[in-house]
Amino acid sequence: MSKEEQKIPLSRNLSANTSISRESAPHNTHGKVYALLRDHLECGQVLDVPCGSGAFLRRLLDSPFSAWGADIVHHPAVPEGVVFTLADMNETLPFPDAQFDAVVSIKGIEHIRRPFDFLAECARILKPCGLLILTTPNISALRSRWRWLLTGFHNKGKFPLDESNPLPRHHINLLSYPQLRYMVHTTGLRIERRDTNHIKAASWLYLPLLPLTWLITRWVLWRGAKNQALGR
Repeated sequence: MSKEEQKIPLSRNLSANTSISRESAPHNTHGKVYALLRDHLECGQVLDVPCGSGAFLRRLLDSPFSAWGADIVHHPAVPEGVVFTLADMNETLPFPDAQFDAVVSIKGIEHIRRPFDFLAECARILKPCGLLILTTPNISALRSRWRWLLTGFHNKGKFPLDESNPLPRHHINLLSYPQLRYMVHTTGLRIERRDTNHIKAASWLYLPLLPLTWLITRWVLWRGAKNQALGR
């Protein structure tokens, strides 16, 4: 089966030379990701990258899955029983083609310089019909859009990037859903499902804007298609 038939359930929720610790993923992101994994697979080899201290990998140790972890540094808290490998998400991942049944990447892609290359690497190391579960902040939410309109910064990127920090732990590459979809679909993967693990209470305050947002979006898409058809 071709690489184009691999699937990526997408949850909308590293940077070069940095390791991201995810011991306390908010609102049970790890539980949601594990549930998605069990919905699609009964067993197999699962790679968590970036794995940080191995918080998610601990869920795999008492499961039918074989736990593999990768990160740019080896955190001493990575549990025994995990096959750990040093890896930089901006570079070629040190695994052979078609090795893993699933790749999990929790809050990693927004921290790296080369998200296209990382997704292509995920496609390469996944088996045919392999599964990629990717989480990243949802900057397309109305609350985030409103903040960006007023301040020029999204909810998960509220301040200017620290250019003096060569080891950035902040979000240097926040992606909208259309951007992420394009990257996924041009690197040999296909989105099967989008999901979320939490809706913030404050988000409901923006619900009255939803009809207007939908209408404007439909109009913009219609105008774009019309102009393209006319060769403009």
